[in-house]
Amino acid sequence: MSPSAQEALRLRAVAALVEGRTREEVAAVFHVSLKAVDKWWARWLAGGRQALVAQPRGRRIGEHQVLDAVEQQAIRQAVLDHRPCDLGLAGQLWTRAGVGDLIAKLYRVRLTEQGVGKYLRRWGLSFQRPDKRAVEQDAGGVRLWREETWPAIRARAKAEGGEVLFADQVGVRSDQVTGRTWGAKGCTPVVRRTGNRFSANAMSAISTKGRMHFMVFTGTFDADVMCRFLDRLAGHFDRKVHLVVDGHSAHRSRKVRAWLADHPDRIELHFLPSYSPQLNPDELVNDLKRSLPMHSRARDQAQLAAETRRFFHRRQRQPHIVRGYFGGPHVRYILEENPLSF
Repeated sequence: MSPSAQEALRLRAVAALVEGRTREEVAAVFHVSLKAVDKWWARWLAGGRQALVAQPRGRRIGEHQVLDAVEQQAIRQAVLDHRPCDLGLAGQLWTRAGVGDLIAKLYRVRLTEQGVGKYLRRWGLSFQRPDKRAVEQDAGGVRLWREETWPAIRARAKAEGGEVLFADQVGVRSDQVTGRTWGAKGCTPVVRRTGNRFSANAMSAISTKGRMHFMVFTGTFDADVMCRFLDRLAGHFDRKVHLVVDGHSAHRSRKVRAWLADHPDRIELHFLPSYSPQLNPDELVNDLKRSLPMHSRARDQAQLAAETRRFFHRRQRQPHIVRGYFGGPHVRYILEENPLSF
């Protein structure tokens, strides 16, 4: 019988005793032993109805675990703070087998992979695709940006009545295939596309209000393209724009510096720390590379450029998605209140 059925049986048997039935009659009616009837009655007298309610079976959470609380915390922190190779193990990514090797190395206990997996889930961890970081990245520069540079840019823009935008460039190729599809096991599905290779590029800028501006082009991104984008961007605002960009050579070129010098009240550039794409929310506009190839059947460069424009026009009508770019897990930028709709 299930625990709930057993509970119902106990309650009915005790109810019969309360009504005046003898213990022998109750045992006969419910097909149980006299010993069981006596035990249920004793529990009823001692604790009432609650004493007859079904209780969870098995071990309590945390009971009889191989690793104690201190050991579990040590292993969890090691997984979060270090790579396997940092601790004398093989590889750079943690797997259940790798965590099991660490437990065996530290505490002389060998667990199955299933057992290690239970510990990992109990610790609130999940198996994830890691984000990439360049070894050349300056951790101090990233910290300075988060704590001082970005708050200062935002404060200046607010004091001047200006606007802060993050900008980046992105490109998509005709031969790029992303995503997955269903197919027979052992038989890889085929996606038919043009054999010609061409690409379309775009420069975009987004704000914490969910606003997006873009320009699609088919050539190489250089200083001329950047100046053209700055001209178009400045034309959309009647106030100064603080534009945050990465250290691309076109952003620092002599021609761009000359354009900025001629328009000091229109746009001012601010540069992110080197090798720190995770600090730029506009990097997430790279979902163009994932979504467009899944639906695009462009046969030439003009068609691919047109589909790229449609993607950006759709994003302009989705300010909630643009604002979501600023809420990434690595750097959560403060969003503007009362977001605008465009």
